[in-house]
Amino acid sequence: MNKFKKLVSIEPVSLIPQAEEKLKTLADEVVMYPDVPMDEDEIAARIGDADAVLLSYTSRLTANSMKQCPNIRYVGMCCSLYSPESANVDIRYAEANGITVTGIRDYGDEGVVEYVVSELVRCLHGFGQEAWEGIPREITGLKVGVVGLGKSGGMIADAMKFFGAKIAYFARSEKEAAKAKGYRFLPLCELLAESDVVFCCLNKNTVLLHEQEFQCLGNHKILFNTGLSPAWDEAPFLKWLEKDNLCYCDTLGALGKEDLLSHPHVHCVNVSTGRTSQAFVRLSEKVLANIEGFLG
Repeated sequence: MNKFKKLVSIEPVSLIPQAEEKLKTLADEVVMYPDVPMDEDEIAARIGDADAVLLSYTSRLTANSMKQCPNIRYVGMCCSLYSPESANVDIRYAEANGITVTGIRDYGDEGVVEYVVSELVRCLHGFGQEAWEGIPREITGLKVGVVGLGKSGGMIADAMKFFGAKIAYFARSEKEAAKAKGYRFLPLCELLAESDVVFCCLNKNTVLLHEQEFQCLGNHKILFNTGLSPAWDEAPFLKWLEKDNLCYCDTLGALGKEDLLSHPHVHCVNVSTGRTSQAFVRLSEKVLANIEGFLG
């Protein structure tokens, strides 16, 4: 197998110790920075003459940084990569300049599913709060709408079905596997109108809930956002939030505004619920597999 001359992790990337040791066999020199760089110039300085770069979701690797580091031939994103538009690496620049960029997916979904089940059960039963319907109720028979039926959305749908919920979903197209499970494919506004609980499971920077969608969603609803950024336009969301509705997010990034953390209709644990010990193992395995695949 070939090796890199120098591999630099510009920030903490959540690799398990065994994976960090493995990196030392894949490059002549490995540098792992323990903190997050302040700006793109500091990122460029950290990379220097390295031919391989690792980063997580905390920093952005811009074209300007890469222009200052002409030796780069590989960038390993130790975080989710869904599309060039949502990535925190300028993939278009990288592609145009012969730099390979890899990312990973589906490493922290299990923790997210456990989070939404936990919060929904607490809400419906009234554990530590008033029961949503005044008296405790089960998930059984609940009308659940899932917006975005990718890996995490599909796992949430399956979990809700296990507890007896009725599942509908909106996605780019109808999915045969979901149809076989009895999940109904609905237009977005129809799904929002008829669902008791809506889970938005969208890629970063994907916004589907606008003024009309919140009008369709209506009142006395529970909205979960499990993405990395808000799935809504801010103004209609704030208007909807003032009514008899609840919003659940695990992170501030998903919620959007820090002052909403104290809103009485917002429940945000402000923790990335996909960052579990098991997720770090899956992340590490996938990051190493991408590097080894590139090196051949």
